[in-house]
Amino acid sequence: MMKKRFLLLGCLLGSSLLGLSQGHLHERISAKAAGIERQVVEWRRHLHQYPELSNREFNTMAYIVDYMKTLPVEIESGVAHTGVVALLDTGKPGPTVALRADMDALPVRERVDVPFASKEETEYLGQRVGIMHACGHDSHVAMLMGAATVLCEMKEELNGRFLFVFQPAEEGAPVGEEGGAALMVKEGIIEKYGVDVFFGLHISSVIEEGTINYRPNGIMAAADQFKIKVKGKQTHGSRPWDGVDPIVVSAQIIMGLQAIISRQTDLTNEAAVITVGKITSGVRNNIVPEEAEMIGTIRTFDTAMQREIHNRIVKTATSIAEASGAEAEVDIIRGYPVTFNNPQLTAQMLPTLFTVFGEEAVRVTKPVTGAEDFSFFAREVPGLFFFLGARPAEWGPMEATFHHTPDFFISEGSFVLGVEALSQLAVDYMASRP
Repeated sequence: MMKKRFLLLGCLLGSSLLGLSQGHLHERISAKAAGIERQVVEWRRHLHQYPELSNREFNTMAYIVDYMKTLPVEIESGVAHTGVVALLDTGKPGPTVALRADMDALPVRERVDVPFASKEETEYLGQRVGIMHACGHDSHVAMLMGAATVLCEMKEELNGRFLFVFQPAEEGAPVGEEGGAALMVKEGIIEKYGVDVFFGLHISSVIEEGTINYRPNGIMAAADQFKIKVKGKQTHGSRPWDGVDPIVVSAQIIMGLQAIISRQTDLTNEAAVITVGKITSGVRNNIVPEEAEMIGTIRTFDTAMQREIHNRIVKTATSIAEASGAEAEVDIIRGYPVTFNNPQLTAQMLPTLFTVFGEEAVRVTKPVTGAEDFSFFAREVPGLFFFLGARPAEWGPMEATFHHTPDFFISEGSFVLGVEALSQLAVDYMASRP
């Protein structure tokens, strides 16, 4: 009986000491994140001023590598063309935790009046365009550099391995090229480094600063592309009955596609979207053209719904075209899968998010119909992806600027919380594993 009492006392003391140890690490991480806040802001401002498009992030890659060389990490650059992977190995047993940031900017001309606004330009799809970090990937890189700094400074107190993944081409590789997370997975970084889990975040210009949004299971949609080519019969515009007008047929197909969502899809199950983004046809006002082509996007959260919607798009387009005497060719290209937060991992790490942000600031979000190629990592190993609020505290919801626009703006005050969250998630996951 006495022996059992000593064993019980020992377990209680061990648990107490573990709690004290984790509490100490929490304080250390918070203090270190606050200590490099100014540096993180400077990194972000540099990257914002000199953005680069997908698969062309050569200077961004060099900038990351130059800094990571100052840390006790093993560096691999040129991954998936322009990506950087840096490994912190504590030399002590434990899992491998991967933290990810995306690097690329968008073909958007900046209108924000800040000293570090982008003035960069390039040729894109035959047009002269500006380049801007209009989705916050510059802040993601800066925060991951910050998390790498914090964890490297605490190396002696930690165990396991930490992989810092700077990923290019999240916005999509140029036509005819591979890129992004899919190419990193294809090149084998998960197997090479033995990754057990992936964590990632996305800054949000519409969510209030100091808060985060998360969701177990599907948080962001699968994104597929479609192209429909309608073949009619060309004729004079004054005698349309002598031909088959592919523009009129295309208009009927567009309305038919919307009926797939509004009348044929059970939206009480999950959300779904079909959007036609471009239609091209004809050369002048008095000619009924021979062909029309439309392209668009499909957003789904459920694989069965995704398959059914794909089938209905093909049936709808071909049937409407046939009824009008035309012909429709449908090509559906699968893109990013659903960004899936492993529910067990999400529940396990929720206390960490409460620790960093406070329980009242951690909110469950509805599914987001945007897409993220973090999904390719989370399809291979358990993943957790969340949104970090960066709408300035003094702004109301109606004042928020939107992603992928020339006016996109985020508060730099949220960056320190992002650094702390990434660092804390990695450390707490390590502590939970034998």
